[in-house]
Amino acid sequence: MAPAAASRRDRLGHGRTPVPGTALPAAAPDPLVAGGWQAAGSAVTGQATPPRPAGGPPPPGGGAPDRGPGAPSGSGPGGASGGVAGVRFERDGPVATVTLCRPEVHNAQTPRTWEALRAFGAELPGDVRVVVVRGEGRSFSSGLDLAAVQDGGEALAALARLDPTDAAARIARYQEAFSWLRHPRLVTVAAVQGHAIGAGLQLALACDLRVLADDAQLAMAEVTLGLVPDLGGTKRLVELVGYARALEMCVTGRRVHADEAARAGLANLVVPRADLDAAVSDLVAAVLSAAPGAVAEIKALVSGAGGRSYAEQERAEREAQVRRIREVAGFGE
Repeated sequence: MAPAAASRRDRLGHGRTPVPGTALPAAAPDPLVAGGWQAAGSAVTGQATPPRPAGGPPPPGGGAPDRGPGAPSGSGPGGASGGVAGVRFERDGPVATVTLCRPEVHNAQTPRTWEALRAFGAELPGDVRVVVVRGEGRSFSSGLDLAAVQDGGEALAALARLDPTDAAARIARYQEAFSWLRHPRLVTVAAVQGHAIGAGLQLALACDLRVLADDAQLAMAEVTLGLVPDLGGTKRLVELVGYARALEMCVTGRRVHADEAARAGLANLVVPRADLDAAVSDLVAAVLSAAPGAVAEIKALVSGAGGRSYAEQERAEREAQVRRIREVAGFGE
């Protein structure tokens, strides 16, 4: 093992040999398009954001930068890689990868993105154990595409015209695009570089683990658009950083840089940008080297611990351990 790789694995605490065939491949496998995972249809329309330099950083409230003259309006090279939903799904054995692929707009999200994510989560094969969520290009995700909110953008205007009960039901569908990442049988990992703003940060928070590049900037910036975080991010944020810091982040919309994110508990690991993919691959290999049943039981115990008393948690641990002992001894169902 090269010294740099050894150092990286020491930081992770996973100094073991990966199980053959479990590490993420260097080259992307063929996309999964069965079951409508690669969405089609028209893009969300609306008034463009005020002019900024093409390819520049997203605005304070998140959203897409100007594409610049002649830039593709679709998802990925030539505007076709991930369809208008701007997300691509791939699988390599027990590992599924979700890639936001609108790098020309910092992977800004639209309702079509959320519908595609929701469909993928609903149809995810049962033998997938790990899901990696990443973004192409300079940023993880700049959040909601501002075309959907500025000057009566179609997405928010359509919601505003609905009966409040129907509007809430529509948002519930969008929330399901993120909530499946918390499924007990999965370990989900966000690989975050550049900006993770608004819906981008909430997508990272929906994952169990977050590996950040040292250039990452996080913000819960919905307040700058007069909105609230509504994709499940507020609960996870409070769980990770506590009430006071979560409230401060949400009501100010300020940027949190990678070093602060690590200190606050928002990141499991911060690595140089060039090491991000390798660090995520090492983490995935370490998760896959453990017994699937034990990993699922541990996730259920840890994720539910905050809502249980000590007596309730001890009972949950006993019951989980009995199931594991029976499984290991060959008496499982």
